[in-house]
Amino acid sequence: MTSTHAIYAASTVTITELKRDPYSVIEEAGKSAVAILQNKRASAYLVPAETFEALIDKLEDLELAAIARQRHGGKTIKVSLDEL
Repeated sequence: MTSTHAIYAASTVTITELKRDPYSVIEEAGKSAVAILQNKRASAYLVPAETFEALIDKLEDLELAAIARQRHGGKTIKVSLDEL
């Protein structure tokens, strides 16, 4: 039985290629993610810092939205701006 695994990147490199010349891998990737392959399966992803930071921001936004949904319709307390 053959199993397939999705790769969520436009390009791939082996761990050996990454070890040999990591700077070139990063340069060639540009703003795209690179799947790092081990035994023909993605073992890790190399993503640009800008992309990673945007992903973390998005996850934080989703967490805050979930908290807001939980609190919607709950008990409210009136305060003035001076009390804050």
